[in-house]
Amino acid sequence: MANTPPGRLYVVATPIGNLGDLSPRARQTLEACALVAAEDTRHSAALLRHFQIATPLLSLHEHNERRRTPALLARLAAGADVALISDAGTPAISDPGFELVRAAAAAGIEVVAVPGPCAAIAALSIAGLSTAEFSFLGFLPARSAARRGRLAQLSEEPRTLIFHESPHRLREMLEDCAGALGGSRQAALGRELTKLHEQVHRGTLADLAARAAREPDLARGEIVVVIEGAPAAPAAGGAELDRVLRALLEELPLAQAARLAARIAGARGNAAYRRALELRDGSGSQ
Repeated sequence: MANTPPGRLYVVATPIGNLGDLSPRARQTLEACALVAAEDTRHSAALLRHFQIATPLLSLHEHNERRRTPALLARLAAGADVALISDAGTPAISDPGFELVRAAAAAGIEVVAVPGPCAAIAALSIAGLSTAEFSFLGFLPARSAARRGRLAQLSEEPRTLIFHESPHRLREMLEDCAGALGGSRQAALGRELTKLHEQVHRGTLADLAARAAREPDLARGEIVVVIEGAPAAPAAGGAELDRVLRALLEELPLAQAARLAARIAGARGNAAYRRALELRDGSGSQ
């Protein structure tokens, strides 16, 4: 008797709000699979009932994913097709699923994407900011000090930045973004995307932070914040940067001179540091 071929793991995107966004292929996949691994079975049961899908559900969330993965791999190896869904949007994108996908791929199980809604991409597409290059960073740290530290690391990132944020931290998050990245940075705030009360607010970070402070209703529902990347810095060998660096290097240690020169000349810190090294070592002299 021939061995039973293994099943497939389907990573299925589900609506982030509007149920009309469930694709026909996603519905067919959920109906055809032997099992649906869901982040919250109570939430997903309502979705499946709406579409009259009777496939059994099994919970798979951040607290049990590692423990549940071996049993799911065994089901897949025995020939069962399994669908992976999260509460909303695309699984494993700031949601559970990464561990299972990685383990299935390592075990030789075919992993198939059934693409669809993703809150981060939906917000980016209507933000009015550059989409040429972007970085999705999930949730910033909940504690203010850690959040500010992370933002400081991102202050020179030229790509458009995309964050999820919890409603009760929105005002503080926007204030910290304005402080670390600059209040004049353009940004967009997407709230309750695809739902009845969808809103998109665009403006500077300072504007959005002030709005969040005076409008408590802004901090309701699911929120995505999109922020433009850092402006292009002057070339590392720019005349102004060189002039400032040469003066400061005569009086200060290299690292301190580079930091101050970057502020004065409007250059990026890492570019100023590299140029300071060149000038000190003689390779950047003209």
